[in-house]
Amino acid sequence: MVRSATDVMHDILVSAVIESIMALKTASKGLPNTLLRDLNAIHANTTFADLPKELQTTIADAVRSAFTQLHKEGYSVSGVRAEAPRSPPPRHEGRPPPRGPRPGAGPRKPDRSGTKKPGRDGRGPNKPRGR
Repeated sequence: MVRSATDVMHDILVSAVIESIMALKTASKGLPNTLLRDLNAIHANTTFADLPKELQTTIADAVRSAFTQLHKEGYSVSGVRAEAPRSPPPRHEGRPPPRGPRPGAGPRKPDRSGTKKPGRDGRGPNKPRGR
């Protein structure tokens, strides 16, 4: 009987979690306060190197056994990623595609005086137009 990849991964993960909990108990040497301290030290940003050595060893063994179990079930695990399919270029309905930047149209040079330049009519920025 062929098992689905979901069932195989479920069994692998349950086994890895149980083995990890047992490794944390072993690392605490039977002291409840040490076990709580080790559990509280694990959070979303914890790296592999931050974990106790016993837990690191258990995780490494679980990963190896996961690959072995997947191979035994007939699944192929490869380190080669499939190339993402390329999307077609965007379509521009009835008009030519946009061109690149205009020649000579670079970023504007900053004003060196530190003040804002007056507007077109010479009154300066934020000046009301009176009649």
